[in-house]
Amino acid sequence: MDSPTPAEPPPPTRPTRRAYVELFLISFAALFLELACIRWFGATVAFLTFFTNLVLMACFLGLSVGLLASSSPRDYSRLTLPVGLAGALLARWLLRAHRSGGALMVEVGGRGSPQQVYFGTEYLVRDPFAWNVPIEAMAGFFFVLIAVMFVGIGQIMGRRFNAIPDRVRAYSADVGGSLAGIAAFGLASRYETTPLLWFAVGAGLFAMLLRRRSAVQVGCLVGLIYVAALSAFDPGAGTARQILWSPYYKVEYDPGPKLIETNNIGHQQMVDVEQTGRAYHLPHLLNRAGGGSTFKDVLIIGAGSGNDVAAALLAGAEHVDAVEIDPTLQRLGRRDHPNRPYDDPRVTVHLTDGRGFLRTTQKKYDLIIYALVDSLVLHSGYSSLRLESFLFTDQAMRDVRARLKPGGVFAAYNYYRQGWVVGRIDLMIADAFGARPVVFSLPPQDEIRPTESQTNHITFLMASGGPNPALESARDRFAGGEVLRTGQDPEAGGWDASFLPRGEAPGDALRPARVDTGGIEHLPGDSWPFLYLRDRGIPALNLRGMAIVAVLSLALLVGFSPGRRIRPDAQMFFLGAGFMLLETKGVVHMALLFGATWAVNSIVFGAILVMILLANLFVVLARPSRQWPYYAGLVLALLANVLVPLETYLALPGAVRVVVSCAVVFLPVLFAGMVFAMAFRDRDRPDLALGANIAGVVVGGLSENLSLAMGFTNLLWVAVGFYLLSALLRGGRGAVAGP
Repeated sequence: MDSPTPAEPPPPTRPTRRAYVELFLISFAALFLELACIRWFGATVAFLTFFTNLVLMACFLGLSVGLLASSSPRDYSRLTLPVGLAGALLARWLLRAHRSGGALMVEVGGRGSPQQVYFGTEYLVRDPFAWNVPIEAMAGFFFVLIAVMFVGIGQIMGRRFNAIPDRVRAYSADVGGSLAGIAAFGLASRYETTPLLWFAVGAGLFAMLLRRRSAVQVGCLVGLIYVAALSAFDPGAGTARQILWSPYYKVEYDPGPKLIETNNIGHQQMVDVEQTGRAYHLPHLLNRAGGGSTFKDVLIIGAGSGNDVAAALLAGAEHVDAVEIDPTLQRLGRRDHPNRPYDDPRVTVHLTDGRGFLRTTQKKYDLIIYALVDSLVLHSGYSSLRLESFLFTDQAMRDVRARLKPGGVFAAYNYYRQGWVVGRIDLMIADAFGARPVVFSLPPQDEIRPTESQTNHITFLMASGGPNPALESARDRFAGGEVLRTGQDPEAGGWDASFLPRGEAPGDALRPARVDTGGIEHLPGDSWPFLYLRDRGIPALNLRGMAIVAVLSLALLVGFSPGRRIRPDAQMFFLGAGFMLLETKGVVHMALLFGATWAVNSIVFGAILVMILLANLFVVLARPSRQWPYYAGLVLALLANVLVPLETYLALPGAVRVVVSCAVVFLPVLFAGMVFAMAFRDRDRPDLALGANIAGVVVGGLSENLSLAMGFTNLLWVAVGFYLLSALLRGGRGAVAGP
């Protein structure tokens, strides 16, 4: 896969300030573009966001191939902008084709009885006349495009590395650029900027670093920025439709029906709860019909644009704490919700993670609601977590109960898609609350079986944290054959409910649903928080995706090979694989302790890079010669992570929890950074060594799928294995090129 373009002039043999600056800038551009691609392609290519690490691994693979090809006579940097433009155009075209429901459909396998629930796929109907593209094939195609886009970036990075004899100082410049890139993109997310800015900064900086800029390169740069600018509006949907970029999603809002989509999937709709939206009133109506008093203090997790908040206010709540992780969704609700719930002085908004709020608040509530909590997006490109994963674990249910007043009520409702998902939540609530919840659905159903689809049913589960006469009365009356009639009361100007004999009630009256939990195992916990994964194991779709990525990675490595024999650098390779799992552990650990927010995510990545810089500084100043003491410290620190359960940290007081958690998460990073810096310092070819290291990162990314089978804590045993292999296979001067 050689480009016919001649190579850029070889770098100077003596390091200059310019070499350090250019290495810093190309590292900044690489990290900034990597984050931009993760956000943009995940939000543009249908369902790509549910393939863990795919875009991240493509970026890393491209950088690795480029570093390994830095001595090639071919200049692959000429491919970056044209391939980036081609990928962006294709992504836009596929999005339009998929949304039109015409000639193309994305096929996600196993929808009838899925091993894992992929939100948004449940309504897809296979059209025999459409071109049905398997999602793994589409993912593989974009994996190649994104990887090729980053090959040129990696090649420039490798050449700048080769221009600086001091390996550790060069690596520090690289890490510093990456740290600046994370900080810059974090600011871009904080201020909810659009892809226009992301690609203008990232691609524009890359273009500035090209030694030769042809008219084609400039044209492709302009084209890429233009396509990115299209992400701020939909030309086919009229001028009223708004497209916003929150820190988590691409948010599309149609102000007519007040419909909100996120990442091309329907998410929520603002409704006038005084006139419609019976589901939002049901927890309050059941309580009233059972003879309970009004819920005074209410906590709503997943408050979104405000429907549940409006219903709680209409029911007479004295105070509502509305927790919503996405500021854009909350802001749309404040501006456009017909009932104006966020303008009510009884409402306090908390823009944070729901599990984090449950753990940190000291307040107790009469009612806690999980309000249609499904994020439709992964927490980060580094793990299989969804934003809401830690809300649906056995420990989370105990956190909910701890925040209820005596006799307080917990209500969770959603379109849970599959019967086994409802069964899991039923069992977790029963374990935490000591009794099975009251369960009912709209439309009503008598039984929920694990094997049955729940796509068209919104299911409610309600339990109390202690004796609750209203809920027990409702349970008894349901058991006696009565049903709950609900409807609007024209005289009272609101909603009303009453229990009636089943024969006297309308057909849509609520009746209890018996939840069949037979055969349901593997309840989610904080180490294995996968509510929507049916069994402990890697689903077939993930396995196919992993195989495709592995084959395509080998093909790209061979295709861009400089044509000379390269002896693999096993130590650097396994250091990269282990480090990827360290990052995954850090992201998951901190998300659990401090919330799965974009800010926590950015701080974790930034802190990891700071630890690497500190490790580099130590190696420069202390000049250690033996690696084994630091390997020993690394393994011991990893064992501390593995052997101490996550819930141990949750029990610590606030300040102590912060200090201990940071020490446990970042101490292995420090030791790993010291080992890497010492190994890298002694390499003859920094480009080949770093290329092998980043190739190992790709393998570590694939290995992250093992968390679906063994959980995140046990995943660290794999990291220990990688680091032990790197210790056993160290020696020599590392990767070398031969004739």
